Amino acid sequence: MSITVNYNNMMQHALGERGISDAELKAHEILAQSAHFQVEAGRGRGMQGWMDSPYDQSEVVKTIKSTASRIRKKFDSFVVLGIGGSALGPQAVFTALKHYYYNELPKKLRKGPRFYVVDNVDPDRMNALLDVIDVEKTVFNIITKSGATSETMSQYLIIIDILKSRLGDRAKEHIIATTSENKGNLIKLAQSEGFETFFIPGRVGGRFSELSPVGLLPAAVVGINISQLLKGARDMDRKCKSKYLAKNPALALATLQYISMKNGKNISVMMPYADSLKYIADWYAQLWAESLGKEVDKNGDVVNAGQTPVKALGVTDQHSQVQLYNEGPYDKVITFIEVANFRTDCTIPQGCEQFPDVNFLCGHTLSELMINELHATRYNLTRRGRANYTILLDAIDEYHIGGLLYLLQMQTAYEGAMLNINAYDQPGVEGGKDAAYALLGRNGYEDKMEEIRSAKPDVDKYIIE
Repeated sequence: MSITVNYNNMMQHALGERGISDAELKAHEILAQSAHFQVEAGRGRGMQGWMDSPYDQSEVVKTIKSTASRIRKKFDSFVVLGIGGSALGPQAVFTALKHYYYNELPKKLRKGPRFYVVDNVDPDRMNALLDVIDVEKTVFNIITKSGATSETMSQYLIIIDILKSRLGDRAKEHIIATTSENKGNLIKLAQSEGFETFFIPGRVGGRFSELSPVGLLPAAVVGINISQLLKGARDMDRKCKSKYLAKNPALALATLQYISMKNGKNISVMMPYADSLKYIADWYAQLWAESLGKEVDKNGDVVNAGQTPVKALGVTDQHSQVQLYNEGPYDKVITFIEVANFRTDCTIPQGCEQFPDVNFLCGHTLSELMINELHATRYNLTRRGRANYTILLDAIDEYHIGGLLYLLQMQTAYEGAMLNINAYDQPGVEGGKDAAYALLGRNGYEDKMEEIRSAKPDVDKYIIE
């Protein structure tokens, strides 16, 4: 596997007194090995079914490939309806691995349907989608494990109403449900309506589901090699079998982040230097925030754990965020994702000879410019004592993206174990859901509505018109 983790710039070796000492890292080895033991002991149990995803899907992969082949031949568009991990994962992998302007390519070059992800309930966005697709030539993949996710089911109700009004009984041919196999609303709908279905394993939660049918079906539809995605994940998993920091990249990164949090670095910036990896940072932000942001630990003690994720993109955000990272508070750890070999390149031609501060660029390639700007940014941050580490991908392809996703999932799992929190629930999200249900008049939420009504009203003096 050509994924390299370089954490020199987390250490005193590079940062001086603001870095982590070898002794401090050594002192956390027992905690790290305990976290490794906990994660391995939970493999395939509870909500750790995602650890089996690289190994136990040979049959479903065959079915997915067959379904994807049929869709590519018959339909012009493929739309994912979902929210959270059901949408962020498919969008991240699609953007990473397909042509940057995939949807604008002629079909003979795309060799597959146009691809869209609807991950919100903004009415303008839904109507805009309907302006650019022909629903009669579109497959809609509705993804929700429970079938009770308000946003996703609202999207479904809009789409199925349109399909039935235009196609009648043939509407079912345009819906694929990815959901729980044996519980929830969507599986019941799928069975009654005759939708094709794929199943989310019961022990896999949304933000850990990209390497399940949640992400594999959309990827296969646009021609991504899902077998290589899973192979990359398998090979990364093998690297993570070691309990030693020097051999297990995910465990090393989790330990460094744990020490950093304890030292007051409560912001985690992910900054890939490749436009294709922009949405990997979005996917990671949910994974890190929702898994680790917990009020209480497993003992019931209030800990208010977590580290705030921030998304950035190199080189773009050198011109918007890096000023803060260089001269603002020492409260951040920056994760750079570097690409050794881009899929294509572009040479900067000769010109502007009269302007030496421009002409020096001529003859270099854009990949050289990108990589050297990363190195310069990393150097400048390091000399200022700003903690950072780099994940280097040899290439952006299915194998390396599968490995990267699994690396980040393992890092998150280890981090949760070190913090002694449940990395697989999201109680802080449920309160907002319950309030929304009450405001929309859902039965059974009358007490919550009364609670909302009893909240302190807005004070006029704090409102400016």
